[in-house]
Amino acid sequence: MKIFPAIDIKDKRCVRLVKGEFDNKTEYKMSPLEQAEKYKDHGFENLHIIDLDGALTGETVNLDVIENIVSKYDLKVEVGGGIRNLNSIKKYIEVGAEKVILGSAAIKEKSFLKEACEIFKDKIALGLDAKNGYLLVSGWKENSNKLTLDYLKEVNNYGFSRLIYTDINRDGMKQSPNFEETSNVSNISNCPVIISGGVSSIDDIKKAKTLKNVEGIIIGKAIYDGDIKLSDLAKELI
Repeated sequence: MKIFPAIDIKDKRCVRLVKGEFDNKTEYKMSPLEQAEKYKDHGFENLHIIDLDGALTGETVNLDVIENIVSKYDLKVEVGGGIRNLNSIKKYIEVGAEKVILGSAAIKEKSFLKEACEIFKDKIALGLDAKNGYLLVSGWKENSNKLTLDYLKEVNNYGFSRLIYTDINRDGMKQSPNFEETSNVSNISNCPVIISGGVSSIDDIKKAKTLKNVEGIIIGKAIYDGDIKLSDLAKELI
């Protein structure tokens, strides 16, 4: 089970949103680089980074921050946030990102997802962010009117190498992930799945380990708020 501590970057700071709402955020004192160092010191090898400025603008706003983290700490980073064209994907791969996460742009235009998977083999992760069974796009403000499982079946053979499933209702709430719906996704996905949204305790991680075709789990707010100690979390790497 891969454990992905999360770093969400806004205005060069670490922040956490509740249900993706920018007006419901907590800003933390640690810089993204300092937070990454903390994770590295505790033995973590994987990192989940979202460029929230990029999500708002469609540009690689924090490319320099991400490049610093990858080059300094040799972490396996998956990065997302407003990635809407092939050039942005190329930039992230060139600075050392292991996976580039495509979300809204891939859902709105399946051909973009397919082309990206063909050009950047084994580098594309598909991010599916769902609320009440439907995929949301554009910073979770717009309902795509596409059911998660229906969309996945349509693109399942495109060649993305990782799928990140987030239940928006759980994100930042620390009420445990939606394991039932994650299982529905992982049971039909052609690639390994990462669980995201709502992790609140070590027990959530232990339960995630029992799920079929689940590669890892993303943990954010529970770390920042101290509900999960990094020393305890590190024990789950063994």
